[in-house]
Amino acid sequence: MSDTYPPSNLAAIDAAHHLHPFSDMKKLNAEGTRIIERGEGVHIFDSNGKKYLDGFAGLWCVNIGYGRREIADAVARQMNELAYYNTFFGTTSPPTTLLAQKVTSKAGPRFNHVFFTGSGSEANDTWLRMARVYWAAVGRPEKKTVIARRNGYHGSTVAGASLGGMKYMHEQGDLPIPGIVHIGQPYWYGEGGDLSSAEFGLKVARELEEKIDELGEDNVAAFVAEPVQGAAGVIIPPATYWPEIDRICKARNILLVTDEVICGFGRLGEWFGHQHFGVEPDFAPIAKGLSSGYLPIGGLLVSDRIADVLIGEVGDFNHGFTYSGHPVCAAAALENLRIIEEENLVERVRDDIGPYFAQKWGALAEHDFVGEAQSIGLMGGLQLAADKKTRTRFEKPDAIGALVRNHALANGLVLRATGDRMLASPPLVISHEEVDEMARIARIALDAAWKELRG
Repeated sequence: MSDTYPPSNLAAIDAAHHLHPFSDMKKLNAEGTRIIERGEGVHIFDSNGKKYLDGFAGLWCVNIGYGRREIADAVARQMNELAYYNTFFGTTSPPTTLLAQKVTSKAGPRFNHVFFTGSGSEANDTWLRMARVYWAAVGRPEKKTVIARRNGYHGSTVAGASLGGMKYMHEQGDLPIPGIVHIGQPYWYGEGGDLSSAEFGLKVARELEEKIDELGEDNVAAFVAEPVQGAAGVIIPPATYWPEIDRICKARNILLVTDEVICGFGRLGEWFGHQHFGVEPDFAPIAKGLSSGYLPIGGLLVSDRIADVLIGEVGDFNHGFTYSGHPVCAAAALENLRIIEEENLVERVRDDIGPYFAQKWGALAEHDFVGEAQSIGLMGGLQLAADKKTRTRFEKPDAIGALVRNHALANGLVLRATGDRMLASPPLVISHEEVDEMARIARIALDAAWKELRG
């Protein structure tokens, strides 16, 4: 029991007063909320003292692991110096300014400016407005429509959820808003049919060109996609996909937006996902790994192509947030990036722990329950299959994924289920032995769920 928050009835208080995100509250209140009290390294501990290996890094974000005193100390120092001030009215703070310099130094030569936000959702709202302002400033105000992907995820604000292609989100709140359309996703296992992975990658990428022709090139502002689809199930695109997308956007004068909220800050073994895939975006929303989740902060990397017009031609860009560049959040992010650099975590994912994770995660494909085991860096997707030889899926995929997830949780491992795909995204500091433990418990969960399904 926590000494800081000692009440033993926290679950009842939570049920009475707290509305959780993406939750069926009636069901959650009946089952009871799990109270997580502390974290250490790659582990979290609940109010009953149970220890879990967090195979999902919180929500894709705790890259440096839990309990880093350096972050707490940096936050305390900044709190004592300047707890808050805004970046409106010609002001800034030292950590905010230095964070802008540090972040852009990692993003490649095209990115020399960043606009800070409080979250990845806000970052996606920001580029949508900025893209339309940019096109209007260069005399192309009709270029407003954005093309995104089915099952993409770009946040849950009105604009972010509209940009995302999640059907269940669009069913609530009259989404998507006008001016946003969707094309196919590069999900070979589920939708590739008889095509090879390479053929399917090109086919889906060329849906972008077909949609541009349908809408008219003069009306299309941008195309947005995650380098690797996260919430859709860690869907890793075929190798042919991103080069073709990059080619189409350049040839057709369409802004390219790579949503780096999940893939940024070392998750794929590069600082950013677009670097891994060798593409050159015009915008890149960031968040999550920017502070490793220690404090909420996001931002938008803005290419020189856009920033030069914004600075030189637009005048006031009437957009921003109370907490844009919050000094305490910036201090946390600066210290987080220092740790990532000092401990060579990006290189470690690329050269050491990423390949080791790929080996252990990939071995789960041998299980009768698993149709495909994919990974990239420290992201893994495990496709469950009723018949792996024919790629036959289960009739109730949500129930199947939840079954495996719950068996993993009961054995001390946090995984995420998206339909019949199991998702992993552990902290970048995870050890070889802890990866072994992840794989061991994942196999126990698969065995238990498979046995339960077979009666």
